[in-house]
Amino acid sequence: MRNLIEFLARYNHWLLLLVLETVSLVLLFRFNSYQGSVWFTSANSMAGSVLSMSSEVESFFSLGKVNEDLTKRNVYLEQKVRQLEEKLHYSTQARDTMPVATTVALPAVKLIKAKVVDNSISKIDNYITIDKGSADGVRRDMGVACGTGVVGIVYLVAKHYSVVIPVLNSKSNISCAINGRGYFGYLHWSGGRSDIAYVDDIPRHAHFKLHEKVVTSGYSSVFPPGLMVGEILHVFNSTDGLSYRLQLRLSTDFSRLRDVCVIDDAAARERMEVYQAAIDSLKTRE
Repeated sequence: MRNLIEFLARYNHWLLLLVLETVSLVLLFRFNSYQGSVWFTSANSMAGSVLSMSSEVESFFSLGKVNEDLTKRNVYLEQKVRQLEEKLHYSTQARDTMPVATTVALPAVKLIKAKVVDNSISKIDNYITIDKGSADGVRRDMGVACGTGVVGIVYLVAKHYSVVIPVLNSKSNISCAINGRGYFGYLHWSGGRSDIAYVDDIPRHAHFKLHEKVVTSGYSSVFPPGLMVGEILHVFNSTDGLSYRLQLRLSTDFSRLRDVCVIDDAAARERMEVYQAAIDSLKTRE
């Protein structure tokens, strides 16, 4: 208490000056319209600047959520585009053989948003870890995609994390087709550049052009049809000369991969379960 009294006694003239200056400023801006308007405008400008900075900071930290939503939306829109392409094809090319009403719409799928927490692209067998697991509905052999195309297939599942075998893995084997052509093959990667892969087993009688798109075929329980895979860069003969090998530029940039969606395609899974049951039934009869 003594120190406070000594401080006030030592600097009493400065404190008195500060009080008088404050009172004079209040009187000046309160009872003079011009000075008051200047202060009000300056204060608003300062407050506006602070609010603008606050808004920019908030927008920056919300970009992650925006990217997640965009990734999920892009995967959904790819399916809708595929569905519309199928309807357009049957309505313009196959009107006499198959009515539009009989075409099968793409099955509805559940998309589980996830973030990549670990990723590699320089090995022959790369793996990706995502922050979603069995507690979030992820199961083994589910497909994984991002906003620009196919990523890979879930390989191992824990409660809150999962390991994905991406396209950039020698064990990856994804069925895909030339968009709008119907010819299908299998996507492989054998090392090297992370933006280049190959599609094998395209039949020799297939007709297509360079730079046409390659998409998922839908011939499995992993991916629905129509998800982007890549663009045809070159065409080679297979080693046995019985088919073509396509070199693709992948649509997914694995070096910048962050937001992905795990695809839960219940209809495709049910279709494969029925197929497997039929196979097992035939084996038991034998």
